[in-house]
Amino acid sequence: MSQAEVIDGKAFAAGLRERVGVAAAAFAAKAGRKAGLAVVLVGDDPASQVYVRSKGKQTVEAGMASFEHKLPAATTQADLIALVEQLNADPAVDGILVQLPLPKHLDEQAVVERISPNKDVDGLTPTSTGRLALGLPGLVPCTPLGCLMLLKDKLGSLSGKDAVVIGRSILVGKPMAQLLLAESCTVTIAHSRTQNLPDVVRRADIVVAAVGRPEMVKGDWIKPGATVIDVGINRLPALEGENRGRLVGDVDYEDVLPVAGAITPVPGGVGPMTIAVLLRNTLVAAHRNAGVALEDQAL
Repeated sequence: MSQAEVIDGKAFAAGLRERVGVAAAAFAAKAGRKAGLAVVLVGDDPASQVYVRSKGKQTVEAGMASFEHKLPAATTQADLIALVEQLNADPAVDGILVQLPLPKHLDEQAVVERISPNKDVDGLTPTSTGRLALGLPGLVPCTPLGCLMLLKDKLGSLSGKDAVVIGRSILVGKPMAQLLLAESCTVTIAHSRTQNLPDVVRRADIVVAAVGRPEMVKGDWIKPGATVIDVGINRLPALEGENRGRLVGDVDYEDVLPVAGAITPVPGGVGPMTIAVLLRNTLVAAHRNAGVALEDQAL
């Protein structure tokens, strides 16, 4: 039995970062400054600290300026919003990313809403969300845009494909559906209350799993030859003798592998795309903010 082609997100992301680096150098030469990304981290969540370090490192490697703002967990709403407003006004900053989740006493939505849409490289403000829904140009959430890039690289035109997105979050599910609609797919958003979920998924040419349940999607859910994009990152409990549990997606990879036409692994699939697209979004924002034309229209 043939197995699905494994979609190498790590390699695609490396290529995207390289192209961003070339375009970033061209931008700096034209604008007289580097494109700049500001990342705000509140508190000491270990996973968030790792993400922020990685984002800062890759921003600098791409030839852009990195501004990190680390605030104590007890930071007030007013102080955090004051920092966001300060970054909105800073001409050296093209992109603002407030690392989520925030400590529980802070209102995430209220903070996100204060980010200038021109610097909203996470694509989460109401303006960015509205522009995506209306089919207008704007900044799009990084993970779903990365998924779309992988799909188009594998399949070419997506027009007329039947796509099922499992999950309805504002970070992935909803924007993913909008992006697929814009590519002329027929799109179904499925979720925890969808009746006969395996039957719904089974009709899809494209399955994007972003539901946060380890290995939920099984091989018999998948239409033979379908392309499966697994956004999930879940760590299973450690077995006896293991230091850490396995990292798995929302798709049962080994079960789906013999059925699908192509599939993203976890890790090494969608994950590396998120930061690469963040850098891409920062560069796009920099060109718009500086009034400089972006030469690489494929970015």
